[in-house]
Amino acid sequence: MSVNAVSGSSSAQTYTDYTATKAAEKTEAESKKAESGVVYEGSKETEQKATYSVNKMSAEDRKALVAQLKADSEARQSQLVSLVHQMLSQQTNAYGQANNIWQFLASGKFTVDPATRAQAQADIAEDGYYGVSQTASRIFDFACALAGDDVEKMKEMQAAFEKGFKKAEKTWGGKLPDISYQTQDAVNKKFKDYYAAMGVEA
Repeated sequence: MSVNAVSGSSSAQTYTDYTATKAAEKTEAESKKAESGVVYEGSKETEQKATYSVNKMSAEDRKALVAQLKADSEARQSQLVSLVHQMLSQQTNAYGQANNIWQFLASGKFTVDPATRAQAQADIAEDGYYGVSQTASRIFDFACALAGDDVEKMKEMQAAFEKGFKKAEKTWGGKLPDISYQTQDAVNKKFKDYYAAMGVEA
């Protein structure tokens, strides 16, 4: 008998043993699965259930969710109105201290020394904290933070800004200093540029 014949016979036997072992393992695994009663569900079915789980909300739950979203939106707008009113009031105070010093002193509500006046002039300068550029940037940045880069929310924030501006006018007797109107224009330009960048009309 040749060596090749022996080798071929040995290889065939090894392959047969391997196949039989795998078949036995498969049968044993299926038997255990049947005994345990465990059934594996594919991920597609699970994902589909998760996707449509919102439909299982009750009418009351949906109503509560909508009310919460509306309340959140109104709270954001209210925050911006308050911020605008506060910032413009502070800007107007600084402007008044820097430019209308005698009117403020005559009212009896303020006492402004030369150092305070100098600081106020620095504050309302072009690059000052209450200057047009910085005040407009703070207002717009706050609006962006509240809107979360949502165009419709940004439109609501712009309306809230105008509401806050009118509130500041009313507080100060119907007319604000020119610097406040320059700030209003600067804020609205930022909104306009934002809408243009987003490809929507203001």
